[in-house]
Amino acid sequence: MLQKVSGFIQSHQLCQPESRILAAVSGGIDSAVLCEVLHKLKYTFAIAHCNFGLRAEDAEADQLFAKKLAKKYEVPFFTENFDTRAFAAQEKLSIQMAARTLRYTWFEQVRQQEGYDYIATAHHSNDLTETILLHLTKGTGIAGLHGIPAKNGHIIRPMLPVTKDDIFDFVTEQRLIWREDTSNETTKYQRNKIRHEVIPVLKEINPNLEETMQHTAERVSQAEAIVAAYIDNLRQQSIKEAEDAIYLALEPLRQATGLPVVLHELLRPFNFSYTVVLELVEALEGIAGKQFDSPSHTLVKDRDQLVITPRNLSRFGSLTIAEGQTEVSEEHVYLSLRYVPADQYKLNAKPHVAALDAGLLKFPLRLRPWQEGDWFVPLGMNGKKKISDFLIDKKVPANLKAKTLVLVSDQSIAWIVGQRLDNRFKVTEKTEQVLEITLQPRPMAS
Repeated sequence: MLQKVSGFIQSHQLCQPESRILAAVSGGIDSAVLCEVLHKLKYTFAIAHCNFGLRAEDAEADQLFAKKLAKKYEVPFFTENFDTRAFAAQEKLSIQMAARTLRYTWFEQVRQQEGYDYIATAHHSNDLTETILLHLTKGTGIAGLHGIPAKNGHIIRPMLPVTKDDIFDFVTEQRLIWREDTSNETTKYQRNKIRHEVIPVLKEINPNLEETMQHTAERVSQAEAIVAAYIDNLRQQSIKEAEDAIYLALEPLRQATGLPVVLHELLRPFNFSYTVVLELVEALEGIAGKQFDSPSHTLVKDRDQLVITPRNLSRFGSLTIAEGQTEVSEEHVYLSLRYVPADQYKLNAKPHVAALDAGLLKFPLRLRPWQEGDWFVPLGMNGKKKISDFLIDKKVPANLKAKTLVLVSDQSIAWIVGQRLDNRFKVTEKTEQVLEITLQPRPMAS
């Protein structure tokens, strides 16, 4: 197992021995093995775990198990809770697609904030086979036929050459424990139906199905590289990135062979489906202003270009602020932070500036959207007030309420960002150090 994974990492240049890796850990058998493999191969790694709030007590137990794994390996632990059902309903996604979008968005946030080089997932050879079959069943382009890439940007999959049988042998040999997800056995999910009902039939025809699929995926990947060279050339001619959006010029596309396929490849990083791309192609010669959505981006057809902007996914999770951090950048918010000795600080009463008693704060702080039931003690008062009531009293428009953020210390709200401080965290004569947080316009790219 270790030799197979190590050889695969080297042959596919997934990472370097000194790379810092963020391991995506659910608590199941595959991710438990991933942690043990990274540990035995002496990689520096941390554990990241998502709680999607879908399995009640089981989800809480998974989260606790992942935390214990981090303690076992003496590595950092990061976790996040998501309101997956709310996100899926709003974005009109399946629960599985919603969870996937939230998961990878958050992983990348943690990777950047904490300085990790790669995100490692525990996908293996059986996953690759299931993915190819699922893509074929639903319809796919050339990218879908290579299954799961070994490396995709900052995401690496070092266990792709390993089969499920290899994994079971390894956990037996190493006496590892894991959390069993009972949802893996139900066939109400499409992937599980393929796993339990389709693949056993195909393996009667080809007992080496996983190996065959892996070889096919490698050949398709090489063919894809040829196509990618053409697409990259077209991308350089047509795409311009700016601070506020990504602009895709239409003129170079009008001369392209196989426009729907070409446009789908150009828009792949923004998660637009082929069906949406077909609708877009029909609209290219129409009037400007038509809008198209993907799970992560919005595209507007302008007169001579396509304008692509990211959607605000972070409102369904949170951002952490470590002690000593000097800035926080969210999609629509930029905060600057500074620590000042209390005897040298001059209070600023403006609502976009929060002066907090640093000694009363418990780090890491969290920046998140307000939620129903949230309350705080408004500055200058001693009693609680629901944030919903506060926003009504302030006559905040409905479309801006959803964008209201709160700064949380432990379980207490310390600041309604840009609006009102919590009285419990105000600066007093006992304060020794002040944390000043200023809400600023988001800085433009240089």
